[in-house]
Amino acid sequence: MATTTTNGHGSISPATTAAVTTRYPSRENAGNTFKHRGFQITTRRLPILKAGPIEEMTAKLGITPPEMIFGDNLVSIEDERSGWGLQFNAFDALDRVDKTGQARLTVSYSREWQKNREKVHEGIKEVVKPFDWSYTTDYRGTVVSSPTAPAFQPTDQAIPVQLLRRPDPILFFDDVVLYEDELADNGIAMLSCKVRVMPARLLLLCRFFLRLDDVIFRIRDTRLYIDFETGEVIREYVAREEGFDAVRLKLAPSREDIPALMRDANKLAELLSVVEHSLEGVTLRG
Repeated sequence: MATTTTNGHGSISPATTAAVTTRYPSRENAGNTFKHRGFQITTRRLPILKAGPIEEMTAKLGITPPEMIFGDNLVSIEDERSGWGLQFNAFDALDRVDKTGQARLTVSYSREWQKNREKVHEGIKEVVKPFDWSYTTDYRGTVVSSPTAPAFQPTDQAIPVQLLRRPDPILFFDDVVLYEDELADNGIAMLSCKVRVMPARLLLLCRFFLRLDDVIFRIRDTRLYIDFETGEVIREYVAREEGFDAVRLKLAPSREDIPALMRDANKLAELLSVVEHSLEGVTLRG
């Protein structure tokens, strides 16, 4: 079982060992590449975009980007044998934000957000149009496969959670933030990607988390599971949300720190109602 690591870093286990080589700030060279069982996993974490790239992104997207936009960051997974690939990046995620204004949260905070945004991006020519300023996205990744690679199809096959609970060694781990916004100090909107590679399988979680104080909680999760032995890939998308007061009532009996719990997406996910769920699969080994 050949496993190689290039520019690898990031670990959730003290026992994990990986060669580390960091090359900043060159975008072309920055990043971590980990190869295992015919798959190449690449992650890249670079600083927040500067004014020029933000202006360019604003023009292409047609909406004002979040105050903290990591436009050069990404997570990419490729199967070198079939040519199949899936990538997660900030631009494509933001391109899934509603731009019609129909999904916009029409609450008093929106005016505060607009004033704050004018200060954050002062000097940048912005596109002014109605859009979902909470940056809620249903992004499930960007397919970067070759034309002959197999494609996702609807499936009833769920991710085998019991296998993921095994105490398998972590060969590679990284946590990449794609964008974040504090919504004029009235909450948080964040999209991030975590990936962990074990000897027999891979799990990726791309999570959008929204907390708008006194209004709503939202979580949009995309999970990608890969079985290295069979080449089976499962992509699960789950959208959850709940009113702020309803969540506060559910947390009231807890003896834990309530404000801290309201910032913990893992704990909150158990309390929010599921509003959308889908499963897709693809087999990369014939």
